[in-house]
Amino acid sequence: MDAIRARIRDVPDFPKKGIVFKDITPVLSDGKLFRQVIDAFAARWKDERIDKVIGIESRGFIFAAPLAYLLGAGFSIVRKPGKLPWEVIREAYALEYGEATL
Repeated sequence: MDAIRARIRDVPDFPKKGIVFKDITPVLSDGKLFRQVIDAFAARWKDERIDKVIGIESRGFIFAAPLAYLLGAGFSIVRKPGKLPWEVIREAYALEYGEATL
């Protein structure tokens, strides 16, 4: 886990002053580290009865799809408003820098 943490890059004051954005692209670009992340998630949940893994837009898609595959579960996406031409359930939530809706 230390190798994974070491590759997560802090981007200060993004998307606004006072927020430290955690850039995971260096982890994603390293096949070994990306596999370790997915394997760690799968190990955490392998003994549970998981029917569906939910991926929240957009980083959640990256992790949830391979996790669902390893767990033999379905995969559902949660997106921002107006992105899906399908039945939707909306949920508003607070952020450090405002509010958003999924």
